[in-house]
Amino acid sequence: MNISARNSFPGTITALAEGPVNAEVELSTAGGDRIVAVVTEGSVRSLGLAVGKPVVAYVKAPWVMVMAGQENVRFSARNHLAGTVQQVTRGAVNSDVVVQLPGGSLVHAVITNEAVLELALKPGAPASVLFKASHVILGVPA
Repeated sequence: MNISARNSFPGTITALAEGPVNAEVELSTAGGDRIVAVVTEGSVRSLGLAVGKPVVAYVKAPWVMVMAGQENVRFSARNHLAGTVQQVTRGAVNSDVVVQLPGGSLVHAVITNEAVLELALKPGAPASVLFKASHVILGVPA
């Protein structure tokens, strides 16, 4: 399957909290990175989601925020993952920033060129990525 989302996190469901409308799904990648998704109960049923099941989490690059410095800040975004900038590809207005997580996953974020300068993002610099659990799309092998 081809997909336009730049970020793909294959993993295994490690926790599933179901509610009357939505469910919170936690997955762990092979490298130990943890991703949280919020999906509908309909999706839980139609995808057959359960603890221990393999799943792939997808996140579009424009939905990813990048933070540098001030690691003592708390956010409502469930996914806050620290890593190191691997690459910055500058465009006319936006840049593609690639952050490598400790578990080896690469996260692409599309942010403004101005933000790249303000945050002093360059290869080797520490940075965190943030994205909302509701921005995570789950898929299962067919």
